[in-house]
Amino acid sequence: MKKRLVSVLLCATMVLSMAACGSSSKGEEKKEDTQTETTTDTSDEEAWKKEEAYGKTLKYWIGDSCTSACGVAEAKGFFEDEGLDVEGFKGDSDIEAIGTGQADIAIGHIAKAAVPITNGVNVTFVGGAHLLKGCKAIYVKADSDIENYDDLKGKTISTPNGIAASDYNITARLMLEAGINPLTDVTLKAVDKEACVAAMDNGEIDAALLGESYGYKLVNQGILKKIDSKDGNSRNELCCIIMMNRDFIKKNPITATKLASAVKKALKWMGENPEETTDLLMELGLEGDDRDQNLALNKDMEFGLLNFDEQYVTDQMRGIVDDYIEVGLITAMDDTDEVMDLLWNPIGSAE
Repeated sequence: MKKRLVSVLLCATMVLSMAACGSSSKGEEKKEDTQTETTTDTSDEEAWKKEEAYGKTLKYWIGDSCTSACGVAEAKGFFEDEGLDVEGFKGDSDIEAIGTGQADIAIGHIAKAAVPITNGVNVTFVGGAHLLKGCKAIYVKADSDIENYDDLKGKTISTPNGIAASDYNITARLMLEAGINPLTDVTLKAVDKEACVAAMDNGEIDAALLGESYGYKLVNQGILKKIDSKDGNSRNELCCIIMMNRDFIKKNPITATKLASAVKKALKWMGENPEETTDLLMELGLEGDDRDQNLALNKDMEFGLLNFDEQYVTDQMRGIVDDYIEVGLITAMDDTDEVMDLLWNPIGSAE
C-alpha cells in the first residue's frame, strides 16, 4: 500500500513538474514575443525621430468638396492617430504648394497635375481619392438631340478653364475612350462656365464639361442634361489623387507613410459614411448649402474606393498617361513606363 502511494505521489509530482515547465516555456515564448514587438516598436520610433519632419507641424492643402479628405482627416482625428500634428494651408495652387514644400499633402485632380509633373514639378501621386463621376461631366441643352458622346462628332465642346488645362485634359481623355479623336473629330473651346448656357443658346458651343456641383442645379431646372458614353461607364475612372512632394517622401519615409495613411483612412470613412461626410463637410464650410445635392454627388464619387484596388488605380493612370502622350498633352516624355515611375509611388494604407 505504501509503495503504491509513493508511486502515485511520484507520478503526480512529475506531472506537476512537467506542467510547470510547459507553463514556464510558454511564458518565456510570450515574453520573448512581447520583447520582440516592443523592440520593433522602439526601433521604428527611433528611426522616425531621425527624420527631418519628426515633431514638426505638417501642412495639408485645404481642399473643398471632392478634394476635402485632408480636412476630414484632421476633423476625424486620423492625423492625430498617426502621431502627427497638422494644420491647413491655402495658397494659389495646390500643385505649386506641394512642389515647393509649402504644403506636405493634398488631394488634387490628376488632369491638372500629371502634365506639370512631367515638366519638372517635384510632385508624385501616392494614392487614388475618388472617381470622376460626381465630380465632372459633359452637359448639353435639355432639348438637344445629343444623347451620348457618339453624337458629339463634329460638335464644339467648352472646356471652361482653358485649352491644355484640366477641363481640356479630362474632355480629351473622355473623347479618346469613346473612340473620338479630340484633335480632329470635335472642337474644344474655352468658354467660362457661367456663359456656357448662353453660348449653347446662340450656337457658339454644343456641349460643355462642367463640375457636377454646378451642373446639378441646371439639370434640376430643366435647362441642361448630362450625357455619357454609349455604355454609360465613361466616368467610372480615376479623377482626384493624393499628392506629395517626392523629396519629402525620400527624406521622411515614415512621416510620409503616416500622412498618406491618415488621408486614406479619411477617404475610406467618407466612402463608407456618405451621410455623415456630407454633414461634416457642410459644417466645415467645404461644401455648399444644398444637402441633397451634396449627398448625391458624394455618393457618386465613391470616396476611398480606389484605395482598395491599387492595381485598378495603376491601370487607370497608365491609360491616362497613354492618352495624354497620344494627343500631345505630355510632350516632355514619350515613354509610359518612365512617366509612371515619376507619377505613381503609392504609400500608406487605409487599414
